[in-house]
Amino acid sequence: MKPVVGLTGGIASGKTTVSQMFADLGIPVIDADDLAREVVEPGTPGLAQIVDEFGEDVLDDDGRLDRKKVGELVFGDEEARETLNAILHPRIGAAGAAHIAKYDDHDAPYVLYEAALLVETGAHKAFPVLVVVSAEESVQRLRLIARDGFTAAEANARIESQLPLDTKVRYADFVVTNNGDLGATRRQVADVHEKLSARFASEAGK
Repeated sequence: MKPVVGLTGGIASGKTTVSQMFADLGIPVIDADDLAREVVEPGTPGLAQIVDEFGEDVLDDDGRLDRKKVGELVFGDEEARETLNAILHPRIGAAGAAHIAKYDDHDAPYVLYEAALLVETGAHKAFPVLVVVSAEESVQRLRLIARDGFTAAEANARIESQLPLDTKVRYADFVVTNNGDLGATRRQVADVHEKLSARFASEAGK
């Protein structure tokens, strides 16, 4: 199986921006957020189980999962969040494995798996390498306000509800700092990519 590199970071740290930079270098990217949507499409067992647990109010007018409603429902409610995660995470893991297998014959030296909660769930241990995207808290706050329309207090609450970025960084093999200078971020990504390519080429040659 092709090596799979985990990529994570804090809310509004710029994980998607960084993963796109890896994609620009020819690396296949699997986004756990896309998988999370896939496993709750209408008609899936995942959606049915969520409705059983939380009621039909979590559906929008088209019968799809209203992710914003679900987010509000579980935010600050640890038991509800654990219930939701217990439904989603095994299904996301299975879907991720299926997507990874599709790249076995791809000529890229590795595949990138982007997910927000790799460290929190302990899933980072499954990857040979972990890349963490970091940003200053003030930058995260401004991005949340601009991107999601949060007030400063709401943005702070979302940031504080997550595992501190400093903690995630302690588990990282590589850290990409993404405070807004995209040129600097891209150079860091290129450097990480070069090191990962060399490492996996060396391991493949043993």
